Amino acid sequence: MFKVARYWRPVGFVLLISGLVLLMLPFVRYAFVFGAEGLGLGELRDSYLFRDGGGLSNPAIFGHMLCGAVVTLLVPVQLIPWVRRLLPWWHRWAGRIITGLGLMTGAAGLLYILQRGSVGGWPMDLGFGIYGLCLIVSCVQTLRFARAGQMDRHRRWALRTFWLAIGSWLYRFHYGLWYLATDGAASNANFSGAFDLVQNFAFYLPYLLGLELYLRR
Repeated sequence: MFKVARYWRPVGFVLLISGLVLLMLPFVRYAFVFGAEGLGLGELRDSYLFRDGGGLSNPAIFGHMLCGAVVTLLVPVQLIPWVRRLLPWWHRWAGRIITGLGLMTGAAGLLYILQRGSVGGWPMDLGFGIYGLCLIVSCVQTLRFARAGQMDRHRRWALRTFWLAIGSWLYRFHYGLWYLATDGAASNANFSGAFDLVQNFAFYLPYLLGLELYLRR
């Protein structure tokens, strides 16, 4: 029985990560394609995100989406232990790509907020602005401690980066579950409902708090 449990745990973890990736694929595809279209790699569909004469806000938001899509897809694989053991070169290079694109994602999102503001007004600006800053800091710390060989601290920051990196998907996942359960109660097109206001922070802060409690145990 113990041998079965010993081998089932890593297999079960891989299945869990695989299921997560499958759930995220529609969002990743949408963000990647939409971001590429906005950067001139395809015909851009109508969207409030694009504004004639928008200056840097246009490439910022579409670069944010494109980079964020790649980060969201790659970051779950970093958690798989046998990938780190058997393919260390992949782990290192994927880590560099994730942290580099994560920095670009956070910076581009902040630039868009500063130039245009978000559709939900200042509460969304505040929540998403803090999220962007957290992502930037976490990516910097993850890379810094890896390069310094401080692997325990690196792993802690890498876990923080994981939850922040999938934050955009979690935001949409929360809305999907909420609309299925309540048909959109306390939510509206202006993102000013009670649920919308909570969501400005709920897609990342509770996960970071739970992780901190786990790490301190």
